[in-house]
Amino acid sequence: MSSTEDSLSRAEELLARLEAARGELDLIALQEGGSPDRALEILSELSELAKAVEEELERAKRAAEADAQKP
Repeated sequence: MSSTEDSLSRAEELLARLEAARGELDLIALQEGGSPDRALEILSELSELAKAVEEELERAKRAAEADAQKP
């Protein structure tokens, strides 16, 4: 598997984790008296996951550009 495919695969895994965390946040919002502390933890996790996805996509872009320049 190429480094581009590896990065895209990791980005997909991170996006799945991001979606799961967002779903958990939605559940907390629906619960009466939901935990504000847990909601803040999830928001922090979402931020970290979004940054990680962005980094993986940048890695994939650089790898694809490098592959395109190879003869």
